[in-house]
Amino acid sequence: MTKTQRLELPYRSIPDMFLHRVAETPDQRAFGSPAADDAGEPVWLTWREVGERARAIGAGLTTLGIQPEDRVAVLSSTRLDWILADLGIMLAGAATTTVYPTTEPEEAVYIVADSGSKVLFAENAAQAAKLDGADLPNLTTVVLLDGAPSGTESVKTITLADLEAAGWTAIAADAELIDRIVAGIDGDRLATLIYTSGTTGRPKGVELLHAGWVWQGKTQQDTGVLTPGDLQYLWLPLSHSFGKTLLCGIVYVGLPTYVDGRVDKLIDNLGKIQPTLMCAAPRIFEKVYNRVVTGAQADGGAKWKIFTWAVAVGKRASAERLAGRQPSGTLKLQAAVADRLVFSKLRARLGGRMRAMVSGSAPLAPEIAEFFFAAGLPILEGYGLTETSAGSFVNREGRPRIGTVGEALGDLEVKLDTDGEVLLKGTPVMRGYHNLPDETAAAFTEDGWFRTGDIGELDDQGYLRITDRKKDLIKTSGGKYVAPSYIEGLFKSVCPYTSQAVVVGQARNYVTMLVTLDPDAIKGWAEGTALAGKSYAEIAASKEAEALVEGYVQELNAKLNRWETVKKFAVLSRDLSIEDGELTPSLKVKRRVVEKSFAPDIERMYAGSLAEI
Repeated sequence: MTKTQRLELPYRSIPDMFLHRVAETPDQRAFGSPAADDAGEPVWLTWREVGERARAIGAGLTTLGIQPEDRVAVLSSTRLDWILADLGIMLAGAATTTVYPTTEPEEAVYIVADSGSKVLFAENAAQAAKLDGADLPNLTTVVLLDGAPSGTESVKTITLADLEAAGWTAIAADAELIDRIVAGIDGDRLATLIYTSGTTGRPKGVELLHAGWVWQGKTQQDTGVLTPGDLQYLWLPLSHSFGKTLLCGIVYVGLPTYVDGRVDKLIDNLGKIQPTLMCAAPRIFEKVYNRVVTGAQADGGAKWKIFTWAVAVGKRASAERLAGRQPSGTLKLQAAVADRLVFSKLRARLGGRMRAMVSGSAPLAPEIAEFFFAAGLPILEGYGLTETSAGSFVNREGRPRIGTVGEALGDLEVKLDTDGEVLLKGTPVMRGYHNLPDETAAAFTEDGWFRTGDIGELDDQGYLRITDRKKDLIKTSGGKYVAPSYIEGLFKSVCPYTSQAVVVGQARNYVTMLVTLDPDAIKGWAEGTALAGKSYAEIAASKEAEALVEGYVQELNAKLNRWETVKKFAVLSRDLSIEDGELTPSLKVKRRVVEKSFAPDIERMYAGSLAEI
């Protein structure tokens, strides 16, 4: 579309969109969740039931004094009650402030204070306790999703059931209360404050408007990625913009969705729920890939030979499909055998009905995408930022280009700056950073284009390839530029025992890499050796593990330009973690924190004479 062909939005706001969904398909399945005993069949709510509960929550919030655009925070893991709380906040005309459940108390207090949130939905008393003793003059009430108030809280605390009961009383007294509020909400009203986890510095509150989220719902339907005939499995953090944009797509399309944020239950639940669609961060796909490859290696012998043969055949066959052709002749027969012996088993592990998967929030290694495509499990990689309401680009089913993040959604405008930075303009772009006018101004060009901070390339068909973060590009002391995320992604696809890889080399005369190992994969590798039963730290420190990684580094270097090759590496004594501040809640690596945490390991790689390098 050109700049003058703006996408027409059929709804004014998220609550307008939601109430239309409830009216159109009241008796269709909306959201499923685990049984109370976690053993029985999932419990499903219809759109009518979701609508009733959300109305009660919204009306209940008005009894607490919540007015349009007041901020209401949610501090919880992904669960059905998170969605009900968010929809209730929308129906009250307020704006949702999201707080990750893994957020440390100091940062949680900062977000609630900076946002000016008046009410907090807390998953349980432990999450609510993160705010104990804090100076939060705007906060009047805490609503517990689980458990009951102890009576000793410093802030008025009620249960979700209490809030809903108050809401039903308010509706009984004024049946038009919610409809009247929703009628007054336009697209330019504040809908959410999502604080960027950021790879450096304090998080910034991104102000996102109703029009941008409705735009997300419509464009997700228009791509054909989401359909009402699908069954989606949703585990992503709803505190993250990826989760929020999916929620808008679910409401717009009427897509039945099973909700369970427990990542440790994911594989088991996929077999039980049998979804047709799942969205995830690349780390999930990397872990599945690692488990499959290392499992096949452990089987050894004929099984490993069959596996490697099947993968090679699958990639040749998928290359034909990606080029718009179907495999024929001998390749067609080989592909059928490879599918029966190897790939059908992987699909069965993921439920057996998966139509498509979507990857976002961080780069996905093309080699891993190729593996899943060969297995009949296409991963449609996408791209977006919190500041653009998450979804900006995505590959379409039937015409993906592996290694790219696909084509722009809707009428989103894109261009590349002179240095290759991706610039965006359109409805889903943020209003600005909350209480940060200088940072807001710096985020836009003089003519209103949002600066993504990502370096990219656009091909002649409009497919975007992200090459790296602008601020993450490394310039060696020899003046060569190195894109670390490309090398890191390539290494993850080469070495199935990798958890994280962090390339180092800024202002240095050669490139090095910090490596952490996947705890499950490396312990499986250690079985049957002298390292069996050892701790992760002991395995990582062993000469055997160093030799294992060394072989994969050599394989990596064979695929790189000379100045990009990794001259030295260090296997770290532990994995990177959110708790230690090295990963964001959406599993992006905080490079500066990692480099500071493991400074001694880095310095050892650059110590001594460098003449031989």
